[in-house]
Amino acid sequence: MTYDRLVCANCAAPVSEGRCPVCRASRERLQQQAGGVFAQLSPAMLVALTVLLLAVGLLLHQTV
Repeated sequence: MTYDRLVCANCAAPVSEGRCPVCRASRERLQQQAGGVFAQLSPAMLVALTVLLLAVGLLLHQTV
């Protein structure tokens, strides 16, 4: 889940705005957790990489 859809229980504002210390702490924690390898790739790029990987695998399978 992304923090831009979360609402703070402390101030009832979106966490992404960081209005209170609780929001800012939650936003920082969620940003650190979302730092995975594929986190910066768009869904379209992930699909393109998957298709490319399948094409390479199929090509290698046919040559063996």
